Amino acid sequence: MKTSTLKMTEGSILKNLIYFAVPILIGNIFQQLYNVADTAIIGNILGDGAFAAVGAAAPVYGLIIGFAGGLTNGFAVIIARFFGANDMRRLKKAVALTYVLSAAIALVLTVTGLAAMHPLMASLQTPDEIISDTESYMGIILLFSAVTIAYNMLAGMMRAVGNTKAPLYFLIVSVLVNIVLDFLFVSGFGMGVAGAAYATVISQAVSVVLCFIYAAKKCGFLVFDRSCLEMNRPLLADLSMTGLSMGLMYAIVSVGSVVLQGAVNSLGTAVITAHTAARKIDDIFMLTLGTIAMASSTFASQNYGAGRLDRVKKGIRYGILLSFGWSAFSVLCAVLFRVPLIAALTGTNDETVIDTASQYIIINISFFFVLGILLVLRSSLQGVGRKLVPVCGSGIELLMKVIAAAVIAPHFGYFGICILEPAIWCVCAVIVVIDYAVFIRSTEKEHSLRKAAAVN
Repeated sequence: MKTSTLKMTEGSILKNLIYFAVPILIGNIFQQLYNVADTAIIGNILGDGAFAAVGAAAPVYGLIIGFAGGLTNGFAVIIARFFGANDMRRLKKAVALTYVLSAAIALVLTVTGLAAMHPLMASLQTPDEIISDTESYMGIILLFSAVTIAYNMLAGMMRAVGNTKAPLYFLIVSVLVNIVLDFLFVSGFGMGVAGAAYATVISQAVSVVLCFIYAAKKCGFLVFDRSCLEMNRPLLADLSMTGLSMGLMYAIVSVGSVVLQGAVNSLGTAVITAHTAARKIDDIFMLTLGTIAMASSTFASQNYGAGRLDRVKKGIRYGILLSFGWSAFSVLCAVLFRVPLIAALTGTNDETVIDTASQYIIINISFFFVLGILLVLRSSLQGVGRKLVPVCGSGIELLMKVIAAAVIAPHFGYFGICILEPAIWCVCAVIVVIDYAVFIRSTEKEHSLRKAAAVN
């Protein structure tokens, strides 16, 4: 059967990274359009209150889906390692277990998310005038969270074997469907924020169907194979631990964002609107950094599986250099275009909203150089099986956000929230740099000992 894969254990490192990353970047941009389309259409059609309602839901949605996405990405790391080592037997077994584990995750997250939604939104001090719309939007998204998990699982497995183009094509179709349905449900049918949620769910289902059909035809080993479904405890433990470590890393970061959102909510609807717009714009610029990190992770995983430590190190260096180039471009765009971007996204001319959002954008994007180092190293370390330190770094991030919500925000207001994440990035970057140095030293020492033993 003809397959569509990319081996990153040979050839130009920079070319492999760019070839792998560009389709992911384009796909991530379209993925962001899901939420941007929801919020922009809601903001322009339904007003600031509905816009703030969706914004208040975003961190909770990110917590649940981020955890699920981290888990499925962790499964993909193991698949990439087997693919790099040309171990197709264990790869197929890992794929079969990934389907089972993803289904279990979908069930648990749906049930727990729906049960915890109301008390969580209330505890986050969501204003009374928007809490109903916030819960309506989140309830629909959570009810069908299995759809999002299914897409992340299929796309992650395809990317693990170097196929980044197919998920992109299907995601583009899905986003176009989402935008059309947004206008139809929100404006045409008058369904409010619930219509935007239904549009997102239906369009994501389209991408899942297209991914599965393509995988069955072009990458048959990525489709569930009952003959490979057996109780392999070491493999199950490896998948679970790697998935759990990445899931916890994303979840801990998202928990911090949820806690921080509580502090933002306490500052009023105008600040919520400004923060929502600033985060959307910030996230768009951050997409490329995340994409470079994802490419670095898969590159490191494939080459580590093939025993090519030299390519792992060079790949990380190239990844950091690429992130620096993008950071410089992002700073330039933030300085020149932040005001029209804020106005276009929110549909407002309120100077308070624009000035508040501008403050967040300028401060955060200025520290993208540090964030690039953090993301590339953290993802690459996950790719080579270093699980503990990235999770601990995320735990430090959570602790600092809790402190900020309790101490910094009440005393320094929104400025305290703006400077928090850059401070966290600096602390966590130091931690992962140290762990990377330890990994390289220990791995090179182990290689030298093996080489000496072989000579003797």
